Amino acid sequence: MIFQKESLIRATPERVFAFHELPDALPRLTPPWDEGADCAARESLNVGSMAIIETRVFGIFAIRWVARHTVYDPPRMFEDIQVSGPFRSWRHRHTVMPHPDGAVLRMRSNMSRRWASPVGCLPPS
Repeated sequence: MIFQKESLIRATPERVFAFHELPDALPRLTPPWDEGADCAARESLNVGSMAIIETRVFGIFAIRWVARHTVYDPPRMFEDIQVSGPFRSWRHRHTVMPHPDGAVLRMRSNMSRRWASPVGCLPPS
């Protein structure tokens, strides 16, 4: 399954990429309604660095999601893959492209579910 989203951001591509390089970018990007999410600040986006998210589905099922950064090409692109978490496999790429009004940020996730649950992260029955 592939999910892709593009957003026009009225800032230079370098500034958009620099935001994602901040150690606390992941917690800043976590929606305020996701009160159970705990996103550890990461060292960097450099290849080999890790991102860790701990959250709950429906406030009940605990999930720990660990991703390793595998591609780092500033200020254009970075990518991470799931090391452990709710999916059988997961690859997540951010690409920043120049645009006359600033930058286009493309986020593309390619994933396969671990279980047949409609939620995709509940344990098998």
